[in-house]
Amino acid sequence: MHNLYQICMKKGSILVIDDNKNVLAALRLLLTGYYEKVRLLSSPNQIHMALREEVPDVVLLDMNFSAGINSGNEGLFWLSEIKKFDADIPVVLFTAYADVELAVKALHQGANDFVVKPWDNAKLLASLQSAYSIRQLRNEVKQLKDKQSVLQSELNKEPDICWGVSKAMMALQKIIEKVAKTDANILITGENGTGKEVVAREIHRLSQRNKEIMIAVDMGAIAETLFESELFGHVKGSFTDAQSDRTGKFEAADKGTLFLDEIGNLPLAMQSKLLNVLQMRQIVKVGSNHPIPIDIRLICATNLNLHEAVERSAFREDLYYRINTIQLEIPPLRDRVEDIPQLAAFFLKKYARKYNRENLQISPAAMQKLQEYPWAGNIRELQHAMEKAVILSDNRELGTADFLLSSKMRLEKMNQPVTLEEAEKMLIINSLKRNSDNYSQSAEELGITRPTLYSKIKKYGIF
Repeated sequence: MHNLYQICMKKGSILVIDDNKNVLAALRLLLTGYYEKVRLLSSPNQIHMALREEVPDVVLLDMNFSAGINSGNEGLFWLSEIKKFDADIPVVLFTAYADVELAVKALHQGANDFVVKPWDNAKLLASLQSAYSIRQLRNEVKQLKDKQSVLQSELNKEPDICWGVSKAMMALQKIIEKVAKTDANILITGENGTGKEVVAREIHRLSQRNKEIMIAVDMGAIAETLFESELFGHVKGSFTDAQSDRTGKFEAADKGTLFLDEIGNLPLAMQSKLLNVLQMRQIVKVGSNHPIPIDIRLICATNLNLHEAVERSAFREDLYYRINTIQLEIPPLRDRVEDIPQLAAFFLKKYARKYNRENLQISPAAMQKLQEYPWAGNIRELQHAMEKAVILSDNRELGTADFLLSSKMRLEKMNQPVTLEEAEKMLIINSLKRNSDNYSQSAEELGITRPTLYSKIKKYGIF
């Protein structure tokens, strides 16, 4: 029996308050074998300080502290003080003066049990075990409620996406609507600020996992030493700073979607570990030997050319194909100027509502200025420009002066290819635009065969 209690309660902490030092000494001997932490107080006046320092899982509280007084009112008072601090802390009351009426009163005021001195060790331990179990259940319920609250807030959000009217984005939207309903791994590529995470969230919203959570992880921000702990979790004591068990991102996203942003920044050593998890569909926490099955939908994103990285041996080819069942390329904003009016109106409505500036409009001249600007930062830069204009403008109509944009020199600089591959990619893109995506005409114009053009389009991710 004692072994059972030891297994169940060794992780818990208990606070004992009793003015009898002999009682405290006996309880220390009894409880140390069953609780990870046992704290003893000889005066109830120390309760507030003790609770502020560390909240226990269980409290064992004497009911009488003043000499010659055995009414139990002191215990009831301190019970109420503990409950004021944290109503969920289970309290077992302890007294040498058994009284049915007092016990009923104590239970009505929130006590979990009432134990009479001298106590029976097995009965006392059983009472404390019951109180500890209640504490654990309350913690689990709270965690479930917190998760439910997060999920509900995510489900109630309006879709934070504006597709635009360009041919490229309409085609992308149709593909997303098809692949979202599957569990296929998706790789989203595109420049910084094009909205890769927004697209990932839209895929999750349209998927069959949309009642579960989507966990987003910036892979570029995880230190190599913490990679396994962050993604797979760890058990207490597995390394110096592991003060408690930790749930990793994979486990947290179970049954939902895991979005790994900036996947191209992952070091090779970490790529191998990630690949193993994706192949086995299970994780092992740091410091544990117990495999945990995981069921996730994986979406990755990068602004790097992973095909080129594979050729340079900077990215594992097997991992590249594992995460790239479907690739979605988001074109830069400068290549879909026709989407800018709709995007600008979308952000204007959003920030006008946020900052109580209803009925704001954009002047035709300002809209022309927005369409002529190169937007090196893509949609993110446009979004920030719109928010800034809404905040700073005093007019009912946003004019050209409300958008303080950089010089057009940025566009000239952006259009200068840095490498031969970038120059070739730009030539192909421009040729396809001139020929309205007619591959035969573009191939003839570029002086290459149609199969060669197909190969280069696939290589550079041009869609």
